[in-house]
Amino acid sequence: MKKLLIAVITVFLLPVFAKAQFTISGSVSEKSKHNSLPGASISLKNTNNGTSSNTKGEYQLKNIKAGKYVLTVSFIGYETQHKTIEVNGDQQIDFAMEPSAYLADEVIVMATRATEKSGTTYKNLSKSDIEANNFGQDLPFILNNTPGVVVTSDAGTGVGYTGIRIRGSDATRVNITINGVPLNDAESQGAFWVNMPDFASSVESIQIQRGVGTSTNGAGAFGGSLNIQTSAPALEPYAEVNSTYGSFNTLKNTVKIGTGLIDNKFSFDGRLSRIQSDGFVDRGASLLKSYFLSGAYHGKTDLLRINVFSGSEKTYQSWNGVPEFKLRGDVNAIKDYIAKNGLNEADAANLLNSDNRKYNSFLYKDQNDNYWQDHYQVLYAKQFNDKFSFNGALHYTYGRGYFEEFQPGQLFADYGLQNPIINGAPVLSTDLVRRRWLNNNFYGATYSFNYKASSSLNFTVGGAYNQYRGKHYGQISWSQISSNLNNTDHYYDGDGNKNDFNIYAKVSYSPVEKLNLFADLQYRNLTYDITGKDNDLLPLNIHDKLNFFNPKIGASYFIDPKSNLYASLSVANKEGNRDDYVNANAGTVPHPERLYNVEAGYRIKDAHYSAGLNVYGMFYKDQLVVTGKLSDVGAPIRQNVPNSSRIGVEFDGSYTLSRYFLINANAALSRNKIKNFTEFLKNSDTKEEITYNYTNTDISFSPDAVLFGELVYKPFSSFAIALQSKYVSKQYLDNTQNEGRKLNGYWVNNIRLGYDFSFKGVKNMNIGLLANNILNKKYESNGATYASFSGGQRITDNYYFPQAGTNLLLSLNVKF
Repeated sequence: MKKLLIAVITVFLLPVFAKAQFTISGSVSEKSKHNSLPGASISLKNTNNGTSSNTKGEYQLKNIKAGKYVLTVSFIGYETQHKTIEVNGDQQIDFAMEPSAYLADEVIVMATRATEKSGTTYKNLSKSDIEANNFGQDLPFILNNTPGVVVTSDAGTGVGYTGIRIRGSDATRVNITINGVPLNDAESQGAFWVNMPDFASSVESIQIQRGVGTSTNGAGAFGGSLNIQTSAPALEPYAEVNSTYGSFNTLKNTVKIGTGLIDNKFSFDGRLSRIQSDGFVDRGASLLKSYFLSGAYHGKTDLLRINVFSGSEKTYQSWNGVPEFKLRGDVNAIKDYIAKNGLNEADAANLLNSDNRKYNSFLYKDQNDNYWQDHYQVLYAKQFNDKFSFNGALHYTYGRGYFEEFQPGQLFADYGLQNPIINGAPVLSTDLVRRRWLNNNFYGATYSFNYKASSSLNFTVGGAYNQYRGKHYGQISWSQISSNLNNTDHYYDGDGNKNDFNIYAKVSYSPVEKLNLFADLQYRNLTYDITGKDNDLLPLNIHDKLNFFNPKIGASYFIDPKSNLYASLSVANKEGNRDDYVNANAGTVPHPERLYNVEAGYRIKDAHYSAGLNVYGMFYKDQLVVTGKLSDVGAPIRQNVPNSSRIGVEFDGSYTLSRYFLINANAALSRNKIKNFTEFLKNSDTKEEITYNYTNTDISFSPDAVLFGELVYKPFSSFAIALQSKYVSKQYLDNTQNEGRKLNGYWVNNIRLGYDFSFKGVKNMNIGLLANNILNKKYESNGATYASFSGGQRITDNYYFPQAGTNLLLSLNVKF
């Protein structure tokens, strides 16, 4: 009777036990010296539940359901530990960490990455996050699901020329480093992922810092930073073959090999990739090739790594976009355009008969962009003792390439050429093919020293010195009528030389256990010289020297082990790009831009959810924007506007609904304004300049809302299906906030599937499917507008870059 009563009570209490939630707590210390290890990462595998040890090395994980888990603890410089535990009540589990047999690669980027103690807004993407979304599209499309990010593709497919904006700021205002080495082109300040195809296959992790972020190397971050770490060594030898095939004849082939750790000291890794695609737009084809080689020596206290990676691209130009009247299918406007511009028969037929959304104005068969870029990195890190460490890098990047274009009816005089005499009379013009070349060298050194005075006090001192030497020149490779120039001669030569030095100091201090204070001071000095002749044959003699001081302060308050508040105030300064200097009217130099950035937020992480909510204010002085003003030769000029701002709120969260369902979501809502804006238009009848004044207009290409949601269904551990949905609100093409010059808002839905399995001789096989734009939404993600004044009225020409409708990418990844 007694046993029966116990059994009945147990049955009734089963639901209570099933829903019971427990706590795991303990400490993390160094095994031999028994010193506590604050900042160690503790997590339950395959859950969102994780935390860090406090200043005493203690940790606590709450709200854990009964069941079997793998508890993982990691700390840089120590061997990661895993413990399998059975949770049926509160438990205390301590960890005694052993020093690692080798120094981890994370130390290479540690100085330039933000942490919970930095008081900044950031998001980390792990190797698994990157692999799950890597179907051969450029890296911006892999980052598309992160807060405040908007991506675009000239060819409409994510392969070829692609772009990324963070908080409305384009790539020239997003600082990008690879292992702490600057990637942005020193002159244009952009980053061209087409030159680095399939680079995501060699990436270990990425940190996206929104806003100014922490001090790093390269140009100032005015919208965000991408801090990229390349692949760390595998412990065991491996080989991997990845292939993707999909719509528009998109094909990616990747081969990866690695030795694993040899004698616990050496490792060698390599990758070879090839990507090709016809593109969505007509003749929007790309042929991309790349490789990545890495060799490393791993000591207990030092690390030496040598990386060599390279990319080459041949991309048919689809830079002009589709005219608005063509996109809307306005036949009468098309015919008017043909008549007014005197298009030849082939161009007229192309404009009339091509698909409205796929139209490409270029017909010349070799209208290609060709570029090759080689990167060399020597990375070294040294852990002198448990308090003092160093890492540094020597780097060299060599880029060279050209774009080729057919130009009808060109005046010989515009190329500095003599007019040939035929039948006794001078010939003034000819059809020709020209190539505009860029040949550049970028090299330098970066370094940082880190001193951990105590568990509550940490110092970092670092910096860099980099030099850029760029050559710009043009060639006429073919001319219908020859003149006095060989096809190997240069009809213009220009040089751009830039020296960039910076030094920074950071300190992190915890006066009490729950509070951390952070300060980051950077000094940057640069000299920039532009000489020779530009492509319009005008002489260049521009020299500028700038000194910037970029201070940052922040604080984090840890409410408990799973949640914290943070706030920061930062200042950043940034010089203009090459075009700002070259296109400025004679005798003028663009003022540098200044940004005051305020960030504040709240983060929380629990067993079933993680979330972050932040507000920000970005207040600009002398931001450079397009105003419609033209230079003496008709080139567009960006001008400084006195006051502009971006104010917004961002959310990023994840919630586990059950063992089968997971929700990921983020949102960025913002208000992006120029206080007073003057537009300039050229009156083609009188040659005078007309001005229009505006107040509180939206900054161009800055949507008020960027929303993302993802529902993941995982019926068993090796299979997952995700429904992804992204909304981007309308964006204006210029700074006048005119409804006739805008990109319409769009809502796009994708589906991603992944299935993993293994069999004898194969470690893992993954079959993946990415179905993009499953509802076949017709939308444009980028555009341009040009305006003039004639006949007493404004004339506006809008151009758009349509993105592909429903398209598929199917991948097969095999690991041996």
